[in-house]
Amino acid sequence: MRMARRTSTRSSRTHARSVSDDFLEFTSSVHFDHRLWRYDIAGSIAHANALADAGVLTQKELRRTVTGLRRIAKELSEGRLELDPKLEDVHMNVESLLTSLIGGTGAKLHTGRSRNDQVALDMRLISREMILDTVSEILALQDCILDKAKESGDSLLPGYTHLQHAQPVLLSHHLLAHFWRLDRDIERLIECYGRTNISPLGAGALAGTTFDLNRLLVAEMLGMEGVTANSMDAVSDRDFVAELAFDLALIMVHLTSLCEELILWASQEFGFVILPAGLAGGSSMMPQKRNPDIAELVRGKSGRAVGHLIAVLTLLKSLPLAYNRDLQEDKENLFDASDTVEVSLRALTTFLAEIEFDRERMGKAAEVGLMTATDLADFLASKGIPFRKAHSAIRKISIESGGDERRFAELASDAASSLLGYKSELPDGFLSPMAAVERRNVEGGTSAKAVKDQIKKAKRSIQRTRDSIASMRTQCAKVHELVRT
Repeated sequence: MRMARRTSTRSSRTHARSVSDDFLEFTSSVHFDHRLWRYDIAGSIAHANALADAGVLTQKELRRTVTGLRRIAKELSEGRLELDPKLEDVHMNVESLLTSLIGGTGAKLHTGRSRNDQVALDMRLISREMILDTVSEILALQDCILDKAKESGDSLLPGYTHLQHAQPVLLSHHLLAHFWRLDRDIERLIECYGRTNISPLGAGALAGTTFDLNRLLVAEMLGMEGVTANSMDAVSDRDFVAELAFDLALIMVHLTSLCEELILWASQEFGFVILPAGLAGGSSMMPQKRNPDIAELVRGKSGRAVGHLIAVLTLLKSLPLAYNRDLQEDKENLFDASDTVEVSLRALTTFLAEIEFDRERMGKAAEVGLMTATDLADFLASKGIPFRKAHSAIRKISIESGGDERRFAELASDAASSLLGYKSELPDGFLSPMAAVERRNVEGGTSAKAVKDQIKKAKRSIQRTRDSIASMRTQCAKVHELVRT
């Protein structure tokens, strides 16, 4: 079958006379909504089946329509067709191509449907796939973090607050903190997926349709979990876009925290990280330099995701019901935010996998800065001294020691005896960093046992995510099964 030459399908929003090229250039969305063609065709195939179920299309017309739509999908996927920007958007292009291919039957496809519910459906379908892809990339980074945590064994490093030495922690514990941030990101995305995966098709322009269309049939064919409850809300709702934009922005915020630490740790002042030669940048002037370019770029790209979130929220502010052309502007923001997050996750996972930690230097850093002073205050509190009183006394000897670890240890026994009213010797090794770590054996703490329990929880969480991915992938595959490219 040979593809017929396209005829011009005129938008119902344009006048019979020709509009200016400037107007078309300003209003056309083909240059970015072309990404929706697969979802638009899948939705059209599902809608055609609903029209046949309602008696609007005969079975023969249904077969011709579905065959034609799949032919268009095949040629688009192979790059043998180009969308015409003069036809305004991807929806009008697909309809025009179909009508050119199968004639008048193609013109029946828009029965009972508006571009308003059509684009709302397409955006939901592509958004759920973006969510699936993003969750998969986060999972890969989580796997990498978990591997690094397991490899680090009993390696110590300073824990920081205000970027000052605070208390010693296991390197595995520190890495797992980033794991759990990403885990919350996954939870939010999966919840967003559930609210996104609802079909608006059948809402029409805003009031529904006079045709007896089985909306649940359409939803089922597309792997969606139900239909929208209100036709006006269905065509105007972009909550799922704003929610996804927020989730993506927060992911980037979390990535910047990990990147900032890697950048600091790679500096000579810290020296905790050895950058992989093949994944570090150099200097055009200074031959000795090795720079954490990937971490810096991910940190920098966060501004795009945050900016897109603000743009989406501003776009939605004060919009009246139901559809408004403003909503055309949601796509570029969401698409770029999604692309940015996916490429950042992929790059950071590759980078982190190749990084080496200088555990010896980390361990030595954990021994300075009087980081077990809190343990001494806790020891006194366990003997009945009010914590605030113990805290004040230990602060005084911290100042008196001048930050010298040995001097602090000498003063510690005297301070304890003075406060307790009897001679008190601290247990051997009480003020060592590893002893301090092992004492923090509460759930979620930094002791070896607590971290081992964390790793078990992390493994279970990863398995739950894999199960969710499998379920989402089955639903998203419905689009590709319908299109069959």
